[in-house]
Amino acid sequence: MDRYELRRQDYSLSGDQSELQAVYAKFFRTRCPLEVVRAAEPTGFDKNLWEQLCGTGATTMALPESAGGDGATLVDLVLVAEELGRVLAPVPWIDHVCASRLLARLGALDGDAAVVEGRQLVGLESRIGAPAGVRLIPAGAIADHIVIREGDEIVRLSFDTRPARVENIGQLPMAWIDPAAADRRTVLAAGAEAIAHHDRALDEWRLLTAAGLVGLVEETLRIAAEFATTRYTMGVPISTLQGISHPLANIAITVQAARNLARRAAWFLEYEPDVQPALAPAAFVYMAEEAPRAATMAVHVQGGLGVAAESAASAYLLRAKGWPLAAGDAATSAVRAAELYAAAQS
Repeated sequence: MDRYELRRQDYSLSGDQSELQAVYAKFFRTRCPLEVVRAAEPTGFDKNLWEQLCGTGATTMALPESAGGDGATLVDLVLVAEELGRVLAPVPWIDHVCASRLLARLGALDGDAAVVEGRQLVGLESRIGAPAGVRLIPAGAIADHIVIREGDEIVRLSFDTRPARVENIGQLPMAWIDPAAADRRTVLAAGAEAIAHHDRALDEWRLLTAAGLVGLVEETLRIAAEFATTRYTMGVPISTLQGISHPLANIAITVQAARNLARRAAWFLEYEPDVQPALAPAAFVYMAEEAPRAATMAVHVQGGLGVAAESAASAYLLRAKGWPLAAGDAATSAVRAAELYAAAQS
């Protein structure tokens, strides 16, 4: 059995990958406490945290060496996304990484160090089949450039004055973007190959968002379990009650299943993209449904404290519901997964 056949069945991390995840887990844990997340809610973005994150090479690592990057794999990126989601980091790393990787595949990065190093932000239209005209972009209020699809063209938009942020439950720096109002509009590529590259970017966005939701859900589990083991009723911790312990066990199962699915999807998308193409959107659809359910349960475990505006559980619940909505209706991702699966079987 060659290494590819073996790797299809084994998604354990290498020593380097485990170390990478540990480094970013420590970075986000020390640099992004919940107070930082709360302080960034008016804009959906913490510029200082973003600059620190870029300083670790988190944007450079995601690009191929031919584009001035470090050539990290999608499995590596999934590990970073998981840690980002664990702390609800208010930075558009997923959007920027997926957009800049698309620019690199289209040959449109042109050694742009400002984008490679994250000094200029690139946003990505994350909806499948977005309608023409004005559209809602997750990082639209802070991005220097935005990559969208118009018909069979992939277009980069630039604005001298950024559009106003739109309030949203995911606390993202969303904005309505009107392509006709852009100060500069550049057609990067057109045709079937360009569309295929754009579809790949959207699949990567869904995969990394799913990984971020895995970290988010695992942290909600920790919050709920910690509460349940320190609150007593009739002389015993509430964690011993079946109405509490069974749902928490279900959340733990969700975390492990989703983590395995995301890593499997990342490996196939990186090394054999035509073999299991449906895995990335499937991971997103799974977490778009399960993350809000798990976060809701974590709130219920804490009773009235869980729904308080200042509670950590409520912050996680809002983002569990809001982050997947940046891609629009999850049903469109489910349809894409079904179409990709059917095409792979034909």
